[in-house]
Amino acid sequence: MQGLVARPLAAQRPAPLAGPAVPRRVAPAPVCARRSTAARAQGKSGKVNKVVLAYSGGLDTSVILKWLQETYDCEVVTFTADLGQGEELEPARQKAEAAGVKEIFIDDLREEFVRDYVFPMFRANSLYEGVYLLGTSIARPLIAKRQIEIARAVGADAVSHGATGKGNDQVRFELGYLGLQPDIRVIAPWREWDLNSRSRLIQYAESRGIAVPQGKRNEPPFSMDANLLHISYEGNALEDPWVEPSESMFTRSVSPETAPDAPTYVDIEFERGDPVAIDGVRLSPAALLTKLNQLGGANGIGRVDIVESRFVGMKSRGVYETPGGTVLLAARRALESITPRPRRGAPQGRAHAQVRRARLQRLLVLARAHRAAGAHRRDPKVCHGHRARQAVQGQHHRRRAQVALLPLRPKGRLLRGRRRRLRPARRRGLHRPPGTPPPHPGLPARQPALS
Repeated sequence: MQGLVARPLAAQRPAPLAGPAVPRRVAPAPVCARRSTAARAQGKSGKVNKVVLAYSGGLDTSVILKWLQETYDCEVVTFTADLGQGEELEPARQKAEAAGVKEIFIDDLREEFVRDYVFPMFRANSLYEGVYLLGTSIARPLIAKRQIEIARAVGADAVSHGATGKGNDQVRFELGYLGLQPDIRVIAPWREWDLNSRSRLIQYAESRGIAVPQGKRNEPPFSMDANLLHISYEGNALEDPWVEPSESMFTRSVSPETAPDAPTYVDIEFERGDPVAIDGVRLSPAALLTKLNQLGGANGIGRVDIVESRFVGMKSRGVYETPGGTVLLAARRALESITPRPRRGAPQGRAHAQVRRARLQRLLVLARAHRAAGAHRRDPKVCHGHRARQAVQGQHHRRRAQVALLPLRPKGRLLRGRRRRLRPARRRGLHRPPGTPPPHPGLPARQPALS
């Protein structure tokens, strides 16, 4: 079979030649070899003193909080971001206090999230695989940014997140961390611990006195992630692309079948590429997106069911609800379709008309001077031997062209070499003197030009 190389057995190997013994080099252990929990806790950067954890108050991050305290024997600072997920954040504070956390940060980032992350993303018309509006992706850099800010404020030497080792969130978080502070220590528990099943996770939580909700004891039908832009559903029951998601799963939109038949008209006002008002009422970025979510969801807009490619090389099915973002993207593209795009480097503002008028006047003066000198009868480029960008139809002499000169762009079939230079025109048979035989048999001889 091709592609396979057989290695000889030890008994078939030739005996080594006589001579001094050469010390045998031992290959180092692979970097990816698993280390013990204590060795992983020490790491290359030494002991961790304080770590900032992206904490939601759920079962997974509550277990991570306790695991960090036991494994790394360090102080944990929790950070909870309010991105419009629609959940009460006070229970997260209470759970963190019960776990012995002394420094708790809960920040309302809704306005910053929409203004500095969602709106710029829509200005770029960003779509993942043509349909996904990046609702989860665009929130991770903001969380990572705020974590680094808190780490600097409290003097922490590490940050931690609750993303699993098979999704894209781990890449988003850690690229954000290292981009803002390259020397920060990143702890990813899902890539280190051995709690690789729901039953072991619950068993660990119960042994440490962590409350486990009744709905979390069994494997959930799917996982959810929500913010002000969208809500996502993936995993478990949705892994089979042949299975249609249940209607009871959706929380932000009605089905198109139950949506009203009457149209809903929405006027969105833009300034500098960002929406600022709906139906004449100016709103803040977060309030505007909330309003669009209500209008779009009531009309059955914004549902997407795709199988996407993950950064780590896996395929994953995701179901998303993005009603307000879908309406906003359609409005922006409609606005762009009727907006003329200026040329690159062209002046903008009030000076544009003046520069354009001066340019036209200069061209008019040059054209009059060109015609007064009689240059319109000759081609200066041809007279000076510059034939690189002209193809001549018919015949011309050095002093006067007898037929029209057609300016053309160089064709690929007329190019040779890597410098993309035209072949000489005489080799293409365009400049044969009158009466000379054709370069190829069967072609008529060129007749002399009429005077």
